[in-house]
Amino acid sequence: MQTELSRHLGIEHAVFGFTPFPAVAAAITRAGGLGVLGAVRYTDPDALRRDLDWMQEHTGGKPYGLDVVMPARKVEGVSEADVEAMIPAGHRHFVRETLARHGVPELAAGDRSGWRITGWMEEVARAQLDAAFDYPVALLANALGPPPADVVTRAHAHGAVVAALAGSARHAARHAAAGIDIVVAQGYEAGGHTGEIATMVLTPEVVRAVDPLPVLAAGGIGNGEQIAAGLALGAQGVWLGSLWLTTDEAELHSPALTAKLLAAGSGDTVRSRALTGKPARQLRTAWTDAWDDPAGPGALPMPLQGLLVAEALSRIQRYEVEPLLGTPVGQIVGRMETRRSVRAVFDELTAGFERAVDRIDRIAGRA
Repeated sequence: MQTELSRHLGIEHAVFGFTPFPAVAAAITRAGGLGVLGAVRYTDPDALRRDLDWMQEHTGGKPYGLDVVMPARKVEGVSEADVEAMIPAGHRHFVRETLARHGVPELAAGDRSGWRITGWMEEVARAQLDAAFDYPVALLANALGPPPADVVTRAHAHGAVVAALAGSARHAARHAAAGIDIVVAQGYEAGGHTGEIATMVLTPEVVRAVDPLPVLAAGGIGNGEQIAAGLALGAQGVWLGSLWLTTDEAELHSPALTAKLLAAGSGDTVRSRALTGKPARQLRTAWTDAWDDPAGPGALPMPLQGLLVAEALSRIQRYEVEPLLGTPVGQIVGRMETRRSVRAVFDELTAGFERAVDRIDRIAGRA
């Protein structure tokens, strides 16, 4: 699964794997792709350094990347406390009421929310980059479009290529004008934040809009045949995230959540604002239903919603309250039926890709 982009980056397969877990990112890189570690949960730069140290030891000198969450426009002088003060009391009451209705215990004394969304604050993201640029990070991706211009310049000086996610050709064209190197065309089917356009439609539109920049197809891709389809649409690789959640190397620390993912079908996700305030595809649960119910207060805009629900989500996960338990995941969850290693996933991807190429060769009379 080689393309011009994969050859430029020195990877065997044009598969870019996003994951919040260092062990998964390192395994993706070792398997011949490019593992991209999500940094949003690293509110402590030293914790990020520890995990990057570990990745350095477990990637065999092969390239890997980092994904941050940074707004393109800098906001000065706004603290987390300032943002917290903007949250209405009625929304706080709704969270308490929903948790009480499902019998969710309080966190133990001294426990801190693992879901704190301070990683969405710009100063935290910049501290993450200060740590990351001490390492040979080959790719810097930003989930909110192009990072600020000074960050793009700094990444290029570091020798890293810069990627940004886009949900429309219009957004992708703006990304290209901002000086990034790769556009990730993320379709409606994807896990996490998405736009309204499906991957099959979005990918060729973005390819045309940003030519000659390379494009990665993302959303609803979970087998080798779909990778071949993405390349046939003009992409130079694929960006996969959800597929790694049920791998052996993933650190979900929740047997109940893993079981829900393995049992879910492609129709068991919903695009909801319940998690961050922006539409994000995730497992449909009693939690998303409560926030999407017209009788409720409705989600707050980003980053208010993330700060509001941070502790609640940590409690739900800590105590594995099954009706409320969920995670961002794409519609490809219907194919995630068994636990397997990252290497086994790659073996399936390459085999499926070969089948698709052989099929097209037969149709074209070349075989």
